[in-house]
Amino acid sequence: MKTTINVQNLKCGGCARTITSRLSALSGINEVEIDVHTSEVQLRYDTLNDLAMAERLLVNLGYPPEGVENTMVNKAKSFVSCAIGTIN
Repeated sequence: MKTTINVQNLKCGGCARTITSRLSALSGINEVEIDVHTSEVQLRYDTLNDLAMAERLLVNLGYPPEGVENTMVNKAKSFVSCAIGTIN
């Protein structure tokens, strides 16, 4: 199955690299594409459980889906995730 998730705090290619590498490491996630300009994460997944795991990971990385509260903690996590993605 394929879905598009609009996320918050997606700012640059570093953010996109972090999201792509972390989501791609999940079992059941087969393809990840990111559009930084529209803050969209497109992914192919096997089961609804895989999708739920991907959404939880996005929140843990600091990129909550639209509609989920974007706390200061999420914003700080996204800053760190962005920096790590820029370095790698």
